Order: sequence, then C-alpha cells, then structure tokens
Amino acid sequence: MGREHDKNAVLELDLPTPAAEKEPPPHYHGHRDRLRERFLNQGPEALQDYELVELLLFQAIPRRDVKPLAKQLLDRFGSFWGLVSAPVATLRDEFKLSDAAIGAIKVVAAAALRMARRELLDRPVLSSWQKLLDYCQGALAHEPVEQFRVLFLDGRHALLRDEVQQRGTVNQTAAYPREVLKRALELGASGIILVHNHPSGDPSPSRADIQMTKAIADAAKALEIAVHDHLVIGRGRHFSFRAQGLV
Repeated sequence: MGREHDKNAVLELDLPTPAAEKEPPPHYHGHRDRLRERFLNQGPEALQDYELVELLLFQAIPRRDVKPLAKQLLDRFGSFWGLVSAPVATLRDEFKLSDAAIGAIKVVAAAALRMARRELLDRPVLSSWQKLLDYCQGALAHEPVEQFRVLFLDGRHALLRDEVQQRGTVNQTAAYPREVLKRALELGASGIILVHNHPSGDPSPSRADIQMTKAIADAAKALEIAVHDHLVIGRGRHFSFRAQGLV
C-alpha cells in the first residue's frame, strides 16, 4: 500500500503543468511601432504635430497610451513650439509629467536653439537677418515673463555673445544702460542688438521701451558702440525699432 502511494505521488509530480497564458501586448504597442516606422521611412512631414509629441513621450512613458496626453498638451500650449517652450513648472504641476517626460520635451527646444545660434556664429548677423529673427522668436516668443537680452557683435557684425541681462514680470522688465554698455566694453563689442519679449504676444513697444532704448542708444554713441536695433518679440510677430526709425 505504501509502495503504491509513493508511485502515485511520483506520477503526480511528473505531470506537466499547464503553461501560463501570455497576456496580449497593449493595443498601443503596435501603434508605436507603426508611428516610428512612418517617421523613419517618410520623414516628419508625414506626421501630425500630436504624433511628433507621441514620439517624444514614448520612451519616458512606456506603459500608457500617450495619444490623448499629446493632444491635451498641444491644446493647452497652442502649437508644437509652444509646448517645447513651456515652463517646466507648468508641465510638472498641471500635467503631472515626470522629469523624464519633461526632459524629452525640453531637449527639443534646447537643440533647436543651439542649432539656430550656431547658424549666427562666425557670420555677419546683419546680413542674416531672417535667421536672427527666427532665433529670437524661438528663444523668446513663449517665455512666460519679460526677458531682456543683448546680442553683442564684433567689428564684422558677427555674434560674440547672446546674454540675458534681466528677467522681469509678465509685463515689465528693467534694463540698465550702464550694465549693458559695461558688458559690451568687457567683450570688446563694437555693436549691440537689444531684444526683449512681450508675453502678451503683442510686440508693440511701450513708452518705457522707447525711453529705455533712447537712453541706451545715447550712452552707446558716446562710447562709439552702435545700437543696430531693438527687437520686441511677440508670438509670431516682432517690432523693429530700426525699421520704424526709432534708433
């Protein structure tokens, strides 16, 4: 009896256990593969803006369908560039995005601006005006507060340095002629271009903008430093003091 019981126990142990059923992959896995393939084979023109955002989010959010999120982000910020220029705090607090997802988004703006700046280096900025405008639009059009920058140029009108001089509020920033010109002398700049943004999107200059520009231009003239222009950047538009005869 004991021997028979042992035999049955061995047989029970030897019986194969049924294989665990594999769960089917999430429906969005095939979508991700197809989207990547379309991007690589047909180029970015074959994708809509929200699909490019999906590509950015794939690696940072691997276990979730990101299409609804991509569309929400574009609706909130208005455009692809508006999204990649969005403040980190807004992406984190309003959309609860991880640092990995925010990094994937923000690196696009950083790379684009670096490439645009590279296009301006070692060549006369004044003869590459559209490239300059594109660069300034990319750097400032979607900033949430006013930012005052100065582009310092050498004797060949090539870009020496692009520096943020002041950051302000949503509708005001302060620029000090003394600080601007002191920095120009330190860099050996022979000319400068003033640039600031209006977060409202309207690039029309304020009375304070006009007065500040005149103060800097007058002080620069005494030092034989040319103020080539003052650009006010709005969303998709700009105001040129030079074009309007204000400098």
